[in-house]
Amino acid sequence: MMKKNDRIFVAGHRGMVGSAVVRRLRDRGVEEIITRTRQELDLRDQSAVFAFLQTVQPDWIVVAAARVGGILANNTYRAQFIYDNLAIELNLIQGAHRTGVNNLLFLGSSCIYPRECPQPMKEEYLLTGPLEHTNEPYAVAKIAGIKLCENYFHQYGRNYFSVMPTNLYGPNDNYDLETSHVLPALIRKMLLARFLWEGDWEAVRRDLDLHPTGHFPKDRSERGLRAWAESHGIYPDKLVLWGSGTPYREFLHVDDLAAACVHLMENLEAKALYSRGISQLNVGTGKDLTIRELAELVQQVTGYAGNIEWDTTKPDGTPKKLLDVSRMRALGWEAKIGLQEGIEQEVRRYRESEHSQA
Repeated sequence: MMKKNDRIFVAGHRGMVGSAVVRRLRDRGVEEIITRTRQELDLRDQSAVFAFLQTVQPDWIVVAAARVGGILANNTYRAQFIYDNLAIELNLIQGAHRTGVNNLLFLGSSCIYPRECPQPMKEEYLLTGPLEHTNEPYAVAKIAGIKLCENYFHQYGRNYFSVMPTNLYGPNDNYDLETSHVLPALIRKMLLARFLWEGDWEAVRRDLDLHPTGHFPKDRSERGLRAWAESHGIYPDKLVLWGSGTPYREFLHVDDLAAACVHLMENLEAKALYSRGISQLNVGTGKDLTIRELAELVQQVTGYAGNIEWDTTKPDGTPKKLLDVSRMRALGWEAKIGLQEGIEQEVRRYRESEHSQA
């Protein structure tokens, strides 16, 4: 179990999850947190990862590094998603074992569960049915990481275990409209639509400077910006969103996830997990809502007054993804940040970053 004087390597410390884990470890008084940027260490490079771990000899590794994205990115960059995620986890988990690192926490995703999974999704439902096609490559990679941890425990006795969070949001989220998840995309689209409604073109330009996105518009005139916004379904008087709005999703603030991870590092041994016949632990809120309800909540918080339309020619993804979090509750942890409170924090943070550049 983790001690405050342990040396902890957080892989992916600049991402949303990794940065939250670093904050939580500091709050808990951990004395030495090891980090490397992507430029300093390419986690897809096996020899570089092995040499790094041999040199620094951490007591723990937190695998928060991954290639991640929303439904569009997952379905478009399928080969990159499976290759990059497999390479990262193979190098870190085998590298940890090879260099004598006995403790490792691997972060996965709730998309590992079958598309038509019984609800709420219990840990034992893993590998009981087909995956959702749009994110299958990412899910397969994450399942491989879970099974790597499990079998390094069974064969070598390593204290390696996996945590499966539900949909995440919070500080350092990705707001690129080409690759973001649903909640940050909704926040950004609603604010951009509000700027268009108000005719605040300078706010649109600041947004593009602060949050670059795919297919960055070269024409920064009002006409060019309007055409770019419309290509993403953003209009002054309406917002066109993907799908039907009927799928259910659960959302967890990343600071709650970080608290759960550190709680497990301090209190759980891998053998206690695997002795129950499960391969991973779910982390979520135990509550969900429809994407339509989520859009209405974001609309309320952002103050956008236009209409919301749904493009049902676009995919919905998995119909429902609610995690059973009873095991985490039994281990003494529950989420603390409510969804509306968390969205209000993110909208406020987003707007403050824009005003700081005004």
